[in-house]
Amino acid sequence: MELQAILSKCDHTLLAQTATWDQIKAICDDGMKYRTASVCIPASYVKQAKQYVGDRLAICTVIGFPNGYDTAQAKFFMASDAVKNGADEVDMVINIGWVKDGRYDLVLDEIKGVKAACGGKLLKVIIETCLLTEAEKINMCRIVSESGAEYIKTSTGFSVGGATKEDVALMKKHCAPHLKIKAAGGISSIEDAEDFINLGADRLGTSRIVKLAKALENK
Repeated sequence: MELQAILSKCDHTLLAQTATWDQIKAICDDGMKYRTASVCIPASYVKQAKQYVGDRLAICTVIGFPNGYDTAQAKFFMASDAVKNGADEVDMVINIGWVKDGRYDLVLDEIKGVKAACGGKLLKVIIETCLLTEAEKINMCRIVSESGAEYIKTSTGFSVGGATKEDVALMKKHCAPHLKIKAAGGISSIEDAEDFINLGADRLGTSRIVKLAKALENK
């Protein structure tokens, strides 16, 4: 697979708590240069980043991140606020405790509410696969398929594990055909990225692929 084809599926990501505007601006520059799908950045930088990039690059942000246990109403506000500030895409974290309690009705209602708050912008739903049993992952494939969201996403990258090839394969098997998959967390090589794409991932949450592209340029 051509490197540019991989880059075009990457959400070039910087979500460190210490991220500064200079660092955010730098990944926006990289996103535009390497034509990534988006940059995924903290919500507090969305307005500034969107003013900086205009229509040259999609801005993605995260809500309920990384733990997912904010109230539903708080997530609705975060989503609408992010979109008002210029976010093109929103990645939300589910309430994992509700999954553990078997309250899939609440999980579904919350995702639907966040989707409505996105005002037509793209929504990706992070289910944090490393914290779920196989049965819970399969149930979440069904729930997200029914929710109106465009993507199901493996991981925040802030928990005990990131994307695995087994999880992406499971998602591809159990999600409705219209639901796309984002693999995130721990994608460390071009070969990894290609494997995830071949297994069915339409997006990759990573900062390393751009870094690898830069390294290849400098050889």
